[in-house]
Amino acid sequence: MRLYRDCFKRVFDFAGALILLVLLSPLLLALTIWLHFANKGAGAFFSQERPGKDEKIFKLYKFKSMTDERDSDGNLLPDARRLTPVGRFIRKTSLDELPQFWNVLRGDMSFIGPRPLLVQYLPLYDHEQHKRHRVRPGITGWAQVNGRNAISWNEKFKLDVWYAENISLPLDLKIVLLTLKKIIVREGISSATSDTMEPFTGNQNNR
Repeated sequence: MRLYRDCFKRVFDFAGALILLVLLSPLLLALTIWLHFANKGAGAFFSQERPGKDEKIFKLYKFKSMTDERDSDGNLLPDARRLTPVGRFIRKTSLDELPQFWNVLRGDMSFIGPRPLLVQYLPLYDHEQHKRHRVRPGITGWAQVNGRNAISWNEKFKLDVWYAENISLPLDLKIVLLTLKKIIVREGISSATSDTMEPFTGNQNNR
């Protein structure tokens, strides 16, 4: 499956992203307008630098699911307080991920791969965890269909590394089907203690 990993996977990504961006353009426009008003002036899009393949930094795009509301000291309120009902809906249905089709088209990302995490996590990875960056990050991936935010960071990284070392067309097709099931059932959106995933703080407890 080396030929798929090194050549055909990128061809499929580019063609698929181009087709989906064209077909879904009316939905993308409607969501942009809806979120513009729901987010209380915070805008409809969220962008942030993330590490991609070989830890090259790129700018990731998502639909914005939170307001920019702050406390009296100017600090952002906790995620749970800024997450709007519309934002919760687009997260549960994974509609917030749609702008990443642009990242796939550009070659920053793939449809399938380890999720691109925060740049500040890079120094916290151990040698094994860095292996997740040997492939392009994805909109969905092996960790997402095996727990998403409901599993621990260590479990998630093990699944990411396993995927990076075992890429194949049958595996990617399996992940696509399982992703569709997860979207319908709406599993694993939140962690056990938060509306989002708790920050990764390193491997101190696992040494």
